[in-house]
Amino acid sequence: MCSTSKPSEEMKHRILFVCHGNICRSPMAEFVMKDLVGKAGLNDQFYIESAATSTEEVGNEVYPPAKRKLADHGISCKGKTARQMTRSDYQRFDLLIGMDTWNLRNMNRICGSDPEGKIRLLMDYTNRPGDVADPWYTGDFEATWRDVIEGCTQLLKDLCDQ
Repeated sequence: MCSTSKPSEEMKHRILFVCHGNICRSPMAEFVMKDLVGKAGLNDQFYIESAATSTEEVGNEVYPPAKRKLADHGISCKGKTARQMTRSDYQRFDLLIGMDTWNLRNMNRICGSDPEGKIRLLMDYTNRPGDVADPWYTGDFEATWRDVIEGCTQLLKDLCDQ
C-alpha cells in the first residue's frame, strides 16, 4: 500500500497511539503522523487517533507545552481532547502503538491480551528501541519531539514498504 491509488475503507492503515493521559506523547504522535501522512499525499490510506490508558485527563485538551511544540513545527492539534482506550479499540485498529513499556502493560490489560500482535512500542520502529521520553516528568518536550518524529517517520516508511 502507500501508493497514490485510492484504497477501500478496509485497506486503510488504522493506527491508535497510546500513552498514560493522552495529553502529551500520544497526541504528539497522532498529529505528527497525520502531518507526515498528509505531506506524503496518503491521507486516504490512513486513519489515526490517540488515546490514554488512564481516565485522569479524559476530556482535557492537549497539554499546552505539547501543543506549543507541535505548533513550533507548523502542526495543529486543535479540537483534540483526551479519551481513554477501550477494549473495542483492539478490533477497530490495526496497530496500537504505546509510548512506553508501562503503557504496553496497561494496553494489554485493557484489551485482555494481544493475540494478533498489534500492540507495539513506537521506538521499536527505530534504531533506538525503548520508551518515548516522557515530558510530563522531565519537562523536555524537545526530547519527546525527537523521539516522536523519528518513530513516526520510520513507522510510515515501514508501512509503505510492506
